[in-house]
Amino acid sequence: MPLTLDRHHRLRESPLSAGYWREALARTPQDGRSFRLGSASTPTPRLALRWLLRRTQDVFDQLDPAATWPAHEWLIDLPEHERALAALVRGEMYALSIHEDTTHYILTARPTGSTQ
Repeated sequence: MPLTLDRHHRLRESPLSAGYWREALARTPQDGRSFRLGSASTPTPRLALRWLLRRTQDVFDQLDPAATWPAHEWLIDLPEHERALAALVRGEMYALSIHEDTTHYILTARPTGSTQ
């Protein structure tokens, strides 16, 4: 059974005490391996969205030219950024998936449950 912590039992220095958790993963479908590319906590949904934007740009810079279009479109889609921000504010996870032939990237931001 996984350990869960309520708002009374989070340590102040714990990543769970911040309001939002951000994570980037890469998966290689050929062999089923996953690689954690980075994760961090942040106190606000807007900072979580900024992180998603920066990490998407990092992924975009590494993609084969033929695979860049979806990442580029997401980077310039301001209404989608607002939807992402609204989802985080509502307490929902936001996920972005970017695919190329050999690698699938998954970038997520989610509330930790202590966003008040």
